[in-house]
Amino acid sequence: MELIPIVIIIIFVFDLIDSSAGQGLGTVSAPLLIMMGYDPALEVVPSLVIVAALSGLISGWFHHEFENVNYSLKRPLNDETKTVAFTAGVGAVMIVCSTLLVHYFIQPPEIFLNTYIAILVIVMGFLGLVRVKGSKEYRFRPKFIVTFAAVAGFNKGVGGGGYGPVLVMGNILSGIYEKTAAAITQTTEGFVSTVGAITFFTLAFGVGDIDLFLLPSMFTGSFFASIIAPYILRVLPNKIWKYLIPSYSFAIGLYFMIRLFVL
Repeated sequence: MELIPIVIIIIFVFDLIDSSAGQGLGTVSAPLLIMMGYDPALEVVPSLVIVAALSGLISGWFHHEFENVNYSLKRPLNDETKTVAFTAGVGAVMIVCSTLLVHYFIQPPEIFLNTYIAILVIVMGFLGLVRVKGSKEYRFRPKFIVTFAAVAGFNKGVGGGGYGPVLVMGNILSGIYEKTAAAITQTTEGFVSTVGAITFFTLAFGVGDIDLFLLPSMFTGSFFASIIAPYILRVLPNKIWKYLIPSYSFAIGLYFMIRLFVL
């Protein structure tokens, strides 16, 4: 097993941000790895979908341990546990449906899908920044979360990105505390990405020579980030995350748009 230092560093940095702010691992790291010469379909994406699944589950556990969120299977289930359950369920259904729909039936141009995701992420970040200036009251609105979970799951299936930014901002806009929203998003993405990984490898079976040689390096960087990030989320004041999470969402969308039409 050969570890590639630069890949470890890239995944560590962006998964550290992803596991603390709930977004950005695939959207930012994948283009960097592709620009380094790695094949997107056969080398980058296959390893990245596995890492996203493992990272979400590991960081989700440590978010619970560091009390950024409280999961419990005791009945009646608390709001955090119920939110993870139905967002993961909705997201899993949507990622399977959208993967089949886009890759087997509609097959729209890739530029269309990427532009849609970039615009959506920019809008979500902007709405989050507007919300910071508005009311500080938190009113939990579960129906809103279902909608955002469906859109996030759809995004994950059609383009592999745009899940975290939409769901974490959707959670916040639905009245969930910023730290808890990031923790829930990471946990949920772990479950949804697991379904996505199974779907991806099932559909990709026999299509090409998938190479997972990047996986050990990616997982190494991701593993340490998934442990450290929940602690960072815990110790930094929420007023920082209140501005940082929507600002980062807006920046990711803007970066994605620039990469599509300028770079």
